[in-house]
Amino acid sequence: MKYNFDEVIDRRNTNALNTDGFRGYIFHAGPEMKFPYEDDDFVRMWVADMEFATPPEVCQAIRDRVDKRIFGYSQVFDGSYYEAFSGWCRRLYDWSFPKEQLVFTPGIIPALYELTGDLVAPDEKLLITTPAYGYFQHAAEFNNRELVCSPLNNDQGWFTIDFEDLERKAADPKVKLLLWCNPHNPSGRMWTEEETKRVGAIAEQYGLWLISDEIHCDVIRQGKRHIPTARVMPDYPRLITCMAASKTFNMAGLMFSNVIVRDAEVRRQMAAHDKLIGCVNPLSLTATQAAFERGGVWLEQMKAYLDGNFRFVADYLAANLPGAVCRIPEATYLAWVDLNRCLPAVDDLPMFFANEAGVLLEGGDGLFVGNAKGFVRLNLAMPRAIVEKGLRRMSEAINKHNGGCR
Repeated sequence: MKYNFDEVIDRRNTNALNTDGFRGYIFHAGPEMKFPYEDDDFVRMWVADMEFATPPEVCQAIRDRVDKRIFGYSQVFDGSYYEAFSGWCRRLYDWSFPKEQLVFTPGIIPALYELTGDLVAPDEKLLITTPAYGYFQHAAEFNNRELVCSPLNNDQGWFTIDFEDLERKAADPKVKLLLWCNPHNPSGRMWTEEETKRVGAIAEQYGLWLISDEIHCDVIRQGKRHIPTARVMPDYPRLITCMAASKTFNMAGLMFSNVIVRDAEVRRQMAAHDKLIGCVNPLSLTATQAAFERGGVWLEQMKAYLDGNFRFVADYLAANLPGAVCRIPEATYLAWVDLNRCLPAVDDLPMFFANEAGVLLEGGDGLFVGNAKGFVRLNLAMPRAIVEKGLRRMSEAINKHNGGCR
């Protein structure tokens, strides 16, 4: 490979959430919380950023921009960014959109918070499927809106949509917004064209706003191709698509995302409520454009390495924890592992593995809204040696706790 994904990068002293923020994020505690392991000894498989270096082409673009030596107020004035991003969408997804529909936000989470408040009145509701990314629920809580959940079906780790339940809940006249995750986090499902059409038909039938969070759409298994919701619903005016380079190229801290909004009035509303008054971080803009223009080879090699990590995990669990249920997901760099048979009496899996294995991970209903009891999510975007160390520690802790997972 041209790029070295086995390199172990020291992230200490970088103010990384990954290394320094796990107590507050996972355990809602401060520095007073102590563990049998030193912080530097933890295997960190939790928050969804990578242990891989951001592509050198992106880093070089940032250096070149730094050499300009001025970082004044910046907005997106010329068309070069749109050409880079829309070209990426055409090449990878066979999909394009008009330039005027592109809105910039400092992350998809801020966009979800803003749009939930804009599109759902105080006495109305938003709908999600579960298990779900925790910030879907937080967007409802932030705006004091009622959340309605439709559990996905789970067949030995293969998640599908309960269309009957989804439609029944969408039919509630108080439900105004469907927050959709495509590909799905945490299960890693890539929704098929048929599934997406059926979801879209439900949204259209009941006049719902549909926000499609597609932040994981580039990180898919080799040989697969993402199907944007917008490609399946080419004319639905109440569709909003959220995308970013942050997961794809490990740039989450640069806080720059793309929101494609078809409705002109919603775009005006977003502009009116924009606390950044249209400004963007100049380094974030430069980095993201470089990623879309020059990051394709890096992405393909990263996907090949990541596919190897998933095969390694599947084989390891089959050999050492046969009671664990883990399908190789179609998308994301996150393994969604069912440990209900392995640790049926353990309610707090993140706390168990932190104390008993020195592994930081996320899981359970508390972090994934619902329909997630007994599951853990493992970040595999890291050198294989670290993945192996984490799995070994986890299996040893389970065996010590209850004599194995059978």
